[in-house]
Amino acid sequence: MELLKWSYTKRYNIKAIFSTCPNSVVIFRQINDYYFVYVVNWSEKDPEVIKSDLEEMEVLINSELGTLTQYNKRKSRSK
Repeated sequence: MELLKWSYTKRYNIKAIFSTCPNSVVIFRQINDYYFVYVVNWSEKDPEVIKSDLEEMEVLINSELGTLTQYNKRKSRSK
């Protein structure tokens, strides 16, 4: 999976398009110092998005924005 395109939206959300689902728009929100998937505007033209896809999307966007270290230190990751 590759991050094809991303941009900021109103209220500092981020919308992104990924190679595995190029017709679906993924919206990210910021929590603390990293971004997480908030909603996927899924297109029926794309394959179903599963949890592992969402996690990979989060890693890619946080890597692109330089917040991967904070993402890896989040509470849910420490369990």
